[in-house]
Amino acid sequence: MYIPAHFAESRTEVLHRLIHEHPLATLVTFGANELNANHIPFELDPAPAPFGTLRGHVARANPVWKTFSQDVEALLVFQGPQHYISPSWYPTKKESGKVVPTFNYIVVHAYGPLRVIDDKKWLRGLVGRLTQRHESASAQPWEVSDAPDDYVEQMLGAIVGIEIPITRLVGKWKASQNQPAANRESVVGELGKIATADAAAMAGFVRQAMKS
Repeated sequence: MYIPAHFAESRTEVLHRLIHEHPLATLVTFGANELNANHIPFELDPAPAPFGTLRGHVARANPVWKTFSQDVEALLVFQGPQHYISPSWYPTKKESGKVVPTFNYIVVHAYGPLRVIDDKKWLRGLVGRLTQRHESASAQPWEVSDAPDDYVEQMLGAIVGIEIPITRLVGKWKASQNQPAANRESVVGELGKIATADAAAMAGFVRQAMKS
């Protein structure tokens, strides 16, 4: 990933927070002489230091767990907020006209060797943790134990675990850092007029970048 210095984010705790808040990753692997992309929610374990471990599961019918190359590290892309930035928002448009459109975005790339774990006890633990985390905001959270035991066993047999110990973690926080202060302030204001979660989140990232 191309990362100009002013867009680089290297603090592990910040990158981990993005992964935790946006756990659905694009898992990119190489196998059978082609690239494969799968979209999978992951659990992040901060151990071992410095980058931690990612754990998830795929359908047993998905060939990725059999065909991936063990000689090429997997790439996981965690996409945070993103938003189009119009050049008409910049005060400098009126001054020189030398402005162009762009997209702001927040993204983390994680790299590591993919390991296959075909173990029902391990999978039950993972599924239980993922369920508890994502059901926690519900007034009546669903639990794995709500389903019949034989059905749970059947479902566990239909998936395979994957684990990626992270060897490299890089982040790109493209939040208008390359713009003068007046343009950045205007971007925050214009994003604030757009009633979407991504616009609100990106306004926060631009505002935060202005303070650093």
